[in-house]
Amino acid sequence: MNLLNKLKDEITELKDELIELRRDFHMYPELGFKEVKTSKRVAEYLKRLGLEVREKIAHTGVVAILEGKGEGKTVMLRSDMDALPVEEQNKVPYRSRNEGIMHACGHDGHMAMLLVAAKILSHHKEEISGKIMFLFQPNEEVAGAHQMIEEGALDDPHPDGAFAIHLWTPIESGKMGISAGPVMAALDEFKVRIKGRGGHTGAPHTAIDPVLTAADFIQSVQMIQTREIDVLKPTLIMFGLVNAGTATNVIPEHIDLGGTIRYLYEGGSESPEKPLVRFERILKKVCEAHQCTYELEFIPSNSTLINDDKMANLVSSIAKDVVGPENITSYIGTAGEDFAEFAKIIPSCFYFVGAGNSTKDIIYPHHHPLFDIDEDVLPIGVEMHIRTAMAFLRKE
Repeated sequence: MNLLNKLKDEITELKDELIELRRDFHMYPELGFKEVKTSKRVAEYLKRLGLEVREKIAHTGVVAILEGKGEGKTVMLRSDMDALPVEEQNKVPYRSRNEGIMHACGHDGHMAMLLVAAKILSHHKEEISGKIMFLFQPNEEVAGAHQMIEEGALDDPHPDGAFAIHLWTPIESGKMGISAGPVMAALDEFKVRIKGRGGHTGAPHTAIDPVLTAADFIQSVQMIQTREIDVLKPTLIMFGLVNAGTATNVIPEHIDLGGTIRYLYEGGSESPEKPLVRFERILKKVCEAHQCTYELEFIPSNSTLINDDKMANLVSSIAKDVVGPENITSYIGTAGEDFAEFAKIIPSCFYFVGAGNSTKDIIYPHHHPLFDIDEDVLPIGVEMHIRTAMAFLRKE
């Protein structure tokens, strides 16, 4: 009997191990590029499977290769590893032991699913034609994929296709979100300093007020997303930091602003939308109107994540067998996801496995201190990893 015929049984046999792995990762979270203990455990697990393992790519990244019996293509399955600087509020036995750090985005589950998938696949390598790359990436929250690529993670072998799963509490357990085309937004951070001339709040005519300038800019720049770019091409300009002044009766010399720009299209300076170009144009003109000057820094985080049509169709066809066609939905979000850097150079599909369950009070959004996942969906992720990899390698 081949693997696919008995796959569910093999996953069921490993469900306790799957949950134990997830909970262990959850109890000992580490921030991006600091996943030292996490990556060590991942690498040791993969080595025990007899896989070829490379470590310390982009500081803490791990890549393992499973060689099948026959010649063929290479497929990449990816998991992220980093946690967030969040103090966990869940009262559960597997609550984070690391103060101020929490797996509040599901990456603990991602690692567990991919490790167990690697274990099952390694026991059936005689049925695999080609190679499977298991890539465990650091620092997804602040764009570690680019550094892994720069350090040669994809060079030998270079994958012909790639898949990644995100556990997603906004989608109900037992359902999956799969879409072709743009699915997660590009993310650029910005830092702005608007410089005026300080003075006394009782004599504002003797000063140049950067606070008033900033207020005008924060309002004016919103017209990009409502008046300048097609509303069917989502653009979000959000300010998360405003900092100025030292006293209530002093007009400050400058004000600092920070935030994010997210969009579901390519968005470069030569694109029709060019949101960053428009952003600086408005900043410049508003500052000129108020007799201020400015400093502006853009900090790229990740590109728009765009799924390949054929890869998305492949995932959808397999998901219908795993959870049923009635449980497949389309999902597009404006959160950032740096799997986009892999998808730019490899035909890929990034998709969502629902992990929210109101009956278990698993209702909180990602990055919330009460975030958790429905562990009963972890076997779905394992099965999807295995089935998509094998289907891709079989496909001519």
